[in-house]
Amino acid sequence: AEDEVTLFERDMKEFWIQFKISYGTEQNNQTSALRDLCKETLEALAEKWSKKLKEEDVTIDKIHEYNNEILQQSKYIAEKEEQLTEIKSKLNQEQEQQKNLTDSIQELKQELMKKMEIKSSKNKAAKEKLEQVSKIKALFKEHLALEMRRIPDEQLQFIFRHIDHKDPDKPYVCNLSINEQGDYEVTSCTPPLDCIAELQLKLRETNNFSAFVANIRKAFTALSYK
Repeated sequence: AEDEVTLFERDMKEFWIQFKISYGTEQNNQTSALRDLCKETLEALAEKWSKKLKEEDVTIDKIHEYNNEILQQSKYIAEKEEQLTEIKSKLNQEQEQQKNLTDSIQELKQELMKKMEIKSSKNKAAKEKLEQVSKIKALFKEHLALEMRRIPDEQLQFIFRHIDHKDPDKPYVCNLSINEQGDYEVTSCTPPLDCIAELQLKLRETNNFSAFVANIRKAFTALSYK
């Protein structure tokens, strides 16, 4: 703004210099030429400053336009930063969920392995018990008139004979299995024995299978005299 004022003052000085020169050297010339010169000079100045003002208006408009564009860009950047923050937050949540899922899967795997080990141990124990029963099967049959056989649902059936002195071939039957906990369990007894629960509990506590069979035979024998 200061430079423009300086230019204006310089233009006015040049105008007055030309006016004085023209007035001093051509004082006697016609006044109309001086008026024309003044008019032309004023028109030139008016056109020059009008052009400058228009250029300044255009410059101001461009500045406003740039400011608006910068403002819009700033808003756009702020929106994108907010979206990026949300995406990062969701990504962190997904990563945390993935970690939790991985941990849960690992825990389930470990729990499954433990259950499989327990099951394998129980199966091994059950197999050993069945083998023990098989080994003494022949002995029982020979000395106690006892027949043992495997029946459906992984059960052992004990058929006692020579119990009833009136009918030595009459069968007395007891079915035995091994439950999910790996314990002996009497599933049926014909004829029923009142003491069967007590005998089953004693077998679980002592794991003495031979004594269990002998006690069952004694109970059937006692029942046959009633």
